[in-house]
Amino acid sequence: MNIITLTTDFGTRDWFVGAIKGVILGIQPKAIIVDLAHDIHSGDIRGGAFSLMAGGSLFPKGTVHVAVVDPGVGGPRPAIAVRTVNYFFVGPDNGVLSFALGRERIKSIHRLENETFFLQPVSRTFHGRDIFAPVAAHLSRGVAIEAFGPVFKNFVRLDWPRLRVRDGRIEGEIVYVDRFGNLITSIDVESLRKFGDKPCEVFVGSKRICPIAPFYGAVSVGRPLAVTGSSGFLEIAVNGASAAEKFRLGIGHKLSVRPWVKSR
Repeated sequence: MNIITLTTDFGTRDWFVGAIKGVILGIQPKAIIVDLAHDIHSGDIRGGAFSLMAGGSLFPKGTVHVAVVDPGVGGPRPAIAVRTVNYFFVGPDNGVLSFALGRERIKSIHRLENETFFLQPVSRTFHGRDIFAPVAAHLSRGVAIEAFGPVFKNFVRLDWPRLRVRDGRIEGEIVYVDRFGNLITSIDVESLRKFGDKPCEVFVGSKRICPIAPFYGAVSVGRPLAVTGSSGFLEIAVNGASAAEKFRLGIGHKLSVRPWVKSR
């Protein structure tokens, strides 16, 4: 498989993403490079982890996923490659791979130490170009993951907000804000099934925010709603506007889902 995906906080204004692609193609000219996300907020490891989790599982088996949201570049954090039953993952061991790896069966983890496979000299500020890109390209060419360095026992895991079910409601929090201002929550579709076909509402504290609806256009323009989004999680939206701006909510804010009660 020649597919390599890229998830970074580099944006597209500068040459950084293009340089990574140039290194990959210099080693693996047959690579199919897919830009998964590059507009992650600078240094937002959690945002990068969510993007990789939300989009990475849709690719064919054997795809190499590269994630570089790396505020600790040049420091002591390890660089790793991970082989799962379905994919390879390459990136810094700072948690950016952890949400995606949490959904995979891991076969092996290796620390990237064999400089034979690095672009020389290795910059202390651009490991995406000098370490992660060439390693991904060599993996795509069929180089065994064991060649890149010794077995690594574990990896950094970011905390995923724990759902609480109590008093007839599900409690979660906002984990991601997309470019439309939609507030993606930690409440997944499976958890919502406990309510069956009952109409439900979203609350922040004791304040009712919006009802759960089947699609964005189920309410009039400018009205809020919650929908089960394409990532598999409940998201708060405003038809034609930004929920983040309307409600002044962001990552980490707590919320709950409760069945609709007529007296409200």
